[in-house]
Amino acid sequence: MRTTTLLAATALLSIASAADAHRLWLEPSQTIVSGQDSWVTFDAAESTDVFVPDHRALRIEQIKVTQPDGGAGQAQNAMAGKYRLTFDVQIDKPGTWKIAMASSNVMGSFKLNGEERRVGGRFGPPPGGAPGLPGGPGFQRPPPIAVKDIPAEATDVKLTEVSMRNEVFVTSGAPTRTVITPTGKGLELDPLTHPDELISNEPARFRFMIDGKPAPGLKLTLVSGGRRYRDSDNALQVTTGADGVATIKWPAAGLYWLNATTTDNHPSEPRATERRMSYTATVEVLAP
Repeated sequence: MRTTTLLAATALLSIASAADAHRLWLEPSQTIVSGQDSWVTFDAAESTDVFVPDHRALRIEQIKVTQPDGGAGQAQNAMAGKYRLTFDVQIDKPGTWKIAMASSNVMGSFKLNGEERRVGGRFGPPPGGAPGLPGGPGFQRPPPIAVKDIPAEATDVKLTEVSMRNEVFVTSGAPTRTVITPTGKGLELDPLTHPDELISNEPARFRFMIDGKPAPGLKLTLVSGGRRYRDSDNALQVTTGADGVATIKWPAAGLYWLNATTTDNHPSEPRATERRMSYTATVEVLAP
């Protein structure tokens, strides 16, 4: 999925560096339901601590729902507040559903006549300047520049391909794997243990892939919910083996935010020199 909209650029900027202060997250009310007429409510936000909305709500346009057979589902009853987006998904078919957001873009800069210009996002001073000056009333930002619009005479071209996936899996009845099948593009999860069959103190095996091949040495960060009531986030750090597999033993039941971020020099955009990839999932671990 490739987009050059400001909406996507904002999300991508949020995951461009592993050291970013804010994290994107999707929080389901539950991930395992019974019957074929259940509803799951989601909160979606970007914040300092996972599942604690304090910075920015995500947008409903970013959310994609996929039914167990691969068909398109629907996010309903969306309400956007200052700090979080809330929406519902009706789980009316058996199997595993995917609720996700994904983006891919090329971002960076170049110089034209000695002036630096930005690619893949907006540029120029933020609003708030004096009337008639950049950032003030009446100031119009130049539109985002796409890679194809970079002038031939541009110099100091520095481009990075940035992609992200953020997923939640919800299962009604028996778990299925259609929506979990990797596409073979970018950083993806190919779990050996189904994400909706996680039990505390029992090991789960998650395999990570980059362009369809195992991702060895990938560092995972796992943060459990309830950070608001702890002195630290108590993050777990796990690294994938040579086969791209990480074995995770969940210390307690609850919701977990799982994230992996990596960089390589294999972008699909010919003019880019670097590729940054991020994968995030929210999983629910149940008690034995």
